[in-house]
Amino acid sequence: MYLFFKRIFDLFFSCFLILLFSSIIIVIILVLLFFNKGDVFFAQERVGYKNKMFRIIKFSSMLRNSKDLPGGTITLRNDPRVSKIGKFLRITKLNELPQLFNVLIGNMSFVGPRPLLTEGFSWYSDDVKDIILNLKPGITGISSIVFRDEEKIVTEASVGPEEFYKSRIFPYKGQLEKWYFENKTFSLDLMILFITGIKVIVPRINFEFRLFASIPKSEYFKF
Repeated sequence: MYLFFKRIFDLFFSCFLILLFSSIIIVIILVLLFFNKGDVFFAQERVGYKNKMFRIIKFSSMLRNSKDLPGGTITLRNDPRVSKIGKFLRITKLNELPQLFNVLIGNMSFVGPRPLLTEGFSWYSDDVKDIILNLKPGITGISSIVFRDEEKIVTEASVGPEEFYKSRIFPYKGQLEKWYFENKTFSLDLMILFITGIKVIVPRINFEFRLFASIPKSEYFKF
């Protein structure tokens, strides 16, 4: 029943938001066509539900072939590969708008673990991998809320970005995704969407730990 309501909500709410933001989507497309040398959309293979690969869609925010430039697949704060327009899109999360079509198609949901490249997905422990493969990837989720400013956190880390992801971020994200899997309900999804909306407007507010007292805490990250 949970999955049925989740899919119905995803279907109708994605249609509603596509219509609501249609003018903004058109404006962004025109701006990118004019100022971004025609690079409008970015599509990339990600690990999806039941280990099925799919192409996630975003507005282009980085230089063409950026993954082949220094930095690879990891983006840091003030990354020189991010375009001026892309920086604004990433800060406001407007670059994520095309994922509404991923939700409409059905290879993503509004709420769930963020879909990763195969390499990043391999950094999870085996038990966390099993959990994530049984959850449809989401535009937002509990770990997305907690790590709202992930680029800044990684940029300020005292070790290299890849090592920091492996040793600090992914172990904690794994705990958060386990928590979501064990507590998932339609009402929880709605609360996560509500908190996401608030944090887009007020990024520095961290009230998820007060709303969800049972969320795993981290000795390293003090949000």
